[in-house]
Amino acid sequence: MDFITPIQLGLLYSIMALGVFITFRILDLPDLTVEGSVVLGMAVCAMITKAGHPYLALFASIIVGALAGLFTGILQTKLKINPILSGILTMTSLYSINFYVTGGLANVALTKERTIFTDLNSIIPNSKPLSYMVTALIITIIVSALLIIFFKTKPGLAIRATGDNEDMVRSSSINANFTKCAGLAIGNACVALSGALIGQQQMFFDSGFGIGIVVIGLAAVIIGEAVFGKRSVTIGIISTVIGSIIYYLIIALARRIDLFPSYGFKLATALIVIIALSFPAVKDWWELHKIRKRAKESLNNIKYN
Repeated sequence: MDFITPIQLGLLYSIMALGVFITFRILDLPDLTVEGSVVLGMAVCAMITKAGHPYLALFASIIVGALAGLFTGILQTKLKINPILSGILTMTSLYSINFYVTGGLANVALTKERTIFTDLNSIIPNSKPLSYMVTALIITIIVSALLIIFFKTKPGLAIRATGDNEDMVRSSSINANFTKCAGLAIGNACVALSGALIGQQQMFFDSGFGIGIVVIGLAAVIIGEAVFGKRSVTIGIISTVIGSIIYYLIIALARRIDLFPSYGFKLATALIVIIALSFPAVKDWWELHKIRKRAKESLNNIKYN
């Protein structure tokens, strides 16, 4: 079994999963903007890469992703629109905006373009998959390190506090609306960067790429928590990256043994998330079952003695 490709994909998608982790776990907000911002990052990156600026394309994707998250935040905080509906509205708007970016094209090929991956292919000569994986690893480490450092600063702690107890934050004279918008902007910036990197790595833009992407992000977060537990933000960020790699290794193994056809990928993703989310409930049920069993045995011993 080839482990390089699923690890490479796991690393690239882990940056998107980190964005989901920020909104879903740190801010405690269900954000569906992800399905639009990941495609927005890919679209902007594709067009700027075609213009011959692959590195500028990555920075531009971060900016537009942050703007998408900021827009969702404004809908939630200023217009008082429900968080889920805010994400849906932004996601729907981005569907059209992505076509404006690409000039109405649903697919854009980058097969002949220079990208960050082709430039860094010289890291490991004569081994393109391994070189791409090392590039993805370096970028993921940089993004993860920056997030870990940021969430230990005062602005980062304010965002974390907003997710933990918004009322307490407001009573402490911290602008909770600002921290919410900042958290959503950072999360979607990560998501858009992931889309941009995946676009450069796979050498294409696809307008339908974002469908169901939020579930993949949740799968990475949940799998990581199942392995490492819910601890600090630093552990959460590291576990999300590892969870994404584990997820793609599971998918690669399932495809290797023909467990499901190619069109069953989304169903398999949903089932993995359902199993991971239900794990705590199953664990609690099993513990309760053992307690009841021991209590019943104790009563029987008392009765016969």
